[in-house]
Amino acid sequence: MANCIRCGRQLSGFTFGRKICQWCVQHEAAQRGEVREDARQPVMRTPWVRQGESTISLTQIIFGINVAVFLAMVLSGSTVMDFPLGELIRFGANFGPLTLSGEWWRLLTNVFVHGGLIHIAFNMWCLWNLGALCESLYGTWTYGAIYLICGLGASLLSVAWHPGGPSVGASGAIFGLAGALIAALKLGEFSVPRPALSGVMRSLGAFVVYNLIFGFVLPGVDNSAHIGGLITGVLVGAMIALLAPRQEQAGRRLVIFAIFLVAFALGAVKLASYHGLPLRFGKSPFALPTENLEPRGTRRNAG
Repeated sequence: MANCIRCGRQLSGFTFGRKICQWCVQHEAAQRGEVREDARQPVMRTPWVRQGESTISLTQIIFGINVAVFLAMVLSGSTVMDFPLGELIRFGANFGPLTLSGEWWRLLTNVFVHGGLIHIAFNMWCLWNLGALCESLYGTWTYGAIYLICGLGASLLSVAWHPGGPSVGASGAIFGLAGALIAALKLGEFSVPRPALSGVMRSLGAFVVYNLIFGFVLPGVDNSAHIGGLITGVLVGAMIALLAPRQEQAGRRLVIFAIFLVAFALGAVKLASYHGLPLRFGKSPFALPTENLEPRGTRRNAG
């Protein structure tokens, strides 16, 4: 990520070739008398850090967890490009026969598992850029909750759509971040000037459309997880923008997140019932010969 040559703020990864941030563009325009005095400045992270404040962001922590899981998979196997299905399942892939029969934690653990080097590299590039923007606007804890809830929504739709195929990757949650930002910016939650808003919306729209198209064209891409994360993100972002737009309204935001968790729990109950399985939580009673599974069945949230 490049930095603004004026103030040092990080530039979004979607602003290729730009050297000056939108904050400085509007500030300089205001000094020239080209902007109204009551015009709102874009919300951007300050280039300085208060003394004693941690310089590690939640985006960096999530990034580190994904890389740590990937390195553990590399050390336990013999490849870095395309992990076998047995290895993916062992590290927490979302796999219907196991997930639906009690191992519900796979709906979340699969968000931190990736199928190979290219898979994690592209997803982490998207997370680094989009996550930093989302965290700076929403605040750390709200951003983290949105990320995890969107990951759960993506995984639940994925296992409902194709319960027989393992799914891994962070891009369902990343699509959720894009959806939350689109809803929030469209509903006017953040004080962003119209020129900056149009540019961000175009970038987010292009990110969503291009990746959905690639998901339909390329084999093995889990577009159901992308769509599930996107829909969850749009709904979460819209509810926060309408009911709890200020960071001080933490109680309202907790209620919103609780509503989604209850909805996902009810969806899991319905899904297990649809497949004729008793609702349980614990180690799956099914012993799967995962070492013999064919790698062609993997679906990846390619991002």
